[in-house]
Amino acid sequence: MNLIVAVDKNWAIGRKNQLLVSIPADMKLFRQETTGKVVVMGRRTLEGFPGGLPLKNRTNIVLTGNPGYQVKGATVVHTVEEALREIEKYPPQDVYCIGGDSVYRQFLPWCDTAHVTKINFAYEADAWFPNLDEMEDWEITQQSEEQTYFDLEYQFLKYQRKKG
Repeated sequence: MNLIVAVDKNWAIGRKNQLLVSIPADMKLFRQETTGKVVVMGRRTLEGFPGGLPLKNRTNIVLTGNPGYQVKGATVVHTVEEALREIEKYPPQDVYCIGGDSVYRQFLPWCDTAHVTKINFAYEADAWFPNLDEMEDWEITQQSEEQTYFDLEYQFLKYQRKKG
């Protein structure tokens, strides 16, 4: 399974259920990576999308603790185990965990590829991603040149879980 995330220099990912910043090249990468694929997210992440609607041209799997929660155009699951059973129907390379913070933490053990947009700025935040640089079983296998968007510097990184 893959995950895709944009983090600041402190591995923060959001504030008040919103992304910290919207960088067009990051949004384009997200679309390129996930279109036609399976995305796994939490309910709050879904509700943060325009109109609170599932992403178009993707299979949306939404994890929520609310037993009565339903959303048109998505598969709703209520436990990590139920989500993993649903994910088994698809090739692992076609599945992307897209957040938020608790969903990333819960699914990280099943992910082996992380697409990380690392922004060289520290934002005020209330949601973080685990720092892969501090985890021995993850390594950077690809990195882009440094990019800029107005005065923001950022880089696209690909982390792989070490085979061992």
